[in-house]
Amino acid sequence: MRSLWTGSIGFGLVNIPVKLYSGSSEQSLDLDMLHKKDQSPIRYAKVCKEEGEEVPYDEIVKGYQYEDGKYIVLTDEDFEKANATKTGMIEVVSFALITEIDASYYEKPYLIEPQKGGDRAYALLCEALKQSGKVGVARFVLRNREHLALVRAQGKALILNQLRFAHELHNAAELKLPSAAKVDSQELEMALNLIEQHTEAFSPGDFQDTYTEELERIIEEKIQGKVPTAKGEKPLPSKVADLMSLLKASVDKKKTPKEESEKTPAKKTASKARKKAS
Repeated sequence: MRSLWTGSIGFGLVNIPVKLYSGSSEQSLDLDMLHKKDQSPIRYAKVCKEEGEEVPYDEIVKGYQYEDGKYIVLTDEDFEKANATKTGMIEVVSFALITEIDASYYEKPYLIEPQKGGDRAYALLCEALKQSGKVGVARFVLRNREHLALVRAQGKALILNQLRFAHELHNAAELKLPSAAKVDSQELEMALNLIEQHTEAFSPGDFQDTYTEELERIIEEKIQGKVPTAKGEKPLPSKVADLMSLLKASVDKKKTPKEESEKTPAKKTASKARKKAS
């Protein structure tokens, strides 16, 4: 893996030299934009508004418009000068229980690796977090922007989870939401039974992106000159009068083999295999 950031984790007066790596990657079909008329690929060019010509990447700089049409160019050195400490430091400012942090704040995970001379302090922080049952609440700068984060222990590793700031989240109070007074007690009891029946330990490895595989099936059928076959039906809203009967039927219903298979890793599709072979 290629590191995204090099600096230190600081807690108290202890600074641990570390590298930061992306802790996730998106898995999706590689789709290109095409011109409908002749299926030629569409490319995105960075064009100078003044000259009307494409600008090479190495000639592009970042600028702040302080007046209409007037810019100040900012270099990498300028971003570092804004606060040299913040640009090189994951600063743990406090500690908290992970249960205090709502899931809506989570944005992206990163892996933290110690650099030379940081092993002992790294292991110390990792073990201290595990034994305390807490996470470090931190600030750090990445890609010229300050982020909120938490640092947690996972096995022998320290994981940094980038968080959203509170002002970045939209307030649900702005939505038109129903009152709990509208909930029928018998329907609620049946809903609780349904939740209890389907409660099980969460294992993320049990799940996969089945929709991408279904899209690959459509691609395979089109490659073979077939008219793609539709799978499933568009769901319709449940009628309010049928809620109790639908809940009861859901409780009585057993999981089908089909539902179980959607939670377990499937074999590679033909299009994936063909891509790998090519």
